[in-house]
Amino acid sequence: MVRMGLAAMLQLEADFHVVAEAESGTDALAQFLKFRPDVTLMDIRMGGGGGIAAVRAILEQTPAARVVMLTTYDKQEDIHMALQAGAYGYLLKSITRKELVEAIRQVHAGEKCIPPAVARQVAQRNSGPSLAPREIQVIALVGKGSANKEIAASLGLSENTVRWYLKSIFAKLNASDRAEAVSVAIRRGIIGDEEG
Repeated sequence: MVRMGLAAMLQLEADFHVVAEAESGTDALAQFLKFRPDVTLMDIRMGGGGGIAAVRAILEQTPAARVVMLTTYDKQEDIHMALQAGAYGYLLKSITRKELVEAIRQVHAGEKCIPPAVARQVAQRNSGPSLAPREIQVIALVGKGSANKEIAASLGLSENTVRWYLKSIFAKLNASDRAEAVSVAIRRGIIGDEEG
């Protein structure tokens, strides 16, 4: 329903023509290849590989494609991954119709579209050190309530190594304890809400 409403709203613009809609990342790629739109709006969370995978696939086929993420997800990692994949912009669904129309025109003209709130998220993410893959595994298990002994057994590590990873994670996330580290990791999108 949201997609249909969005399409109907965009059709009100005299210079816009909605050529296709898609329910999944796989379908989005197929529709893109069939219609070759000037600007593609894509959500982060979709079936069939998701929006970020679809952006990568579209850009592999057509490097000049202009894809804009339009989503409710404002986690730093989601934004980072979308922009790394080659998205021209990252818009939140809370924007106004006028802002969306202006953003589409801006991207059509070849300009990037990153609103100030999204740019702040990118800057915050880029200002801090990234967690290593093993650190992400550790903090995800902490978020699920696992004790150090359980984390060690799950990952094939010693408890001392787990404590070392936690010390590193706390420093990188500027957190004083496990709960704060999990909270920061969720807020940045390093781990999902379901882990907390």
